[in-house]
Amino acid sequence: MYPIKNLLLFAIWLMTMMIFGTVIISWLRMFGVHVPRYNPIVRAVEETADLMLRPIRNAVQTTGGGLDFTPMVAILILYILRIIILRL
Repeated sequence: MYPIKNLLLFAIWLMTMMIFGTVIISWLRMFGVHVPRYNPIVRAVEETADLMLRPIRNAVQTTGGGLDFTPMVAILILYILRIIILRL
């Protein structure tokens, strides 16, 4: 049972890191730093995070100022999942 639990916890940690990576990449682009979209690492980070962020973006509306709270919602969901798995 513990290997499955550890695998799920690792997957949650990895998805959290991918979401943080996507946020950092978007901030860098916002401040004018050239981050190539077709870099394999950038694509992997963004596409992996999009697996979770896309459905949440469809459900959560963005604010008028262009702020996207989707990563915060996703990390909150992952945190709740982590707590549930740790209590099993």
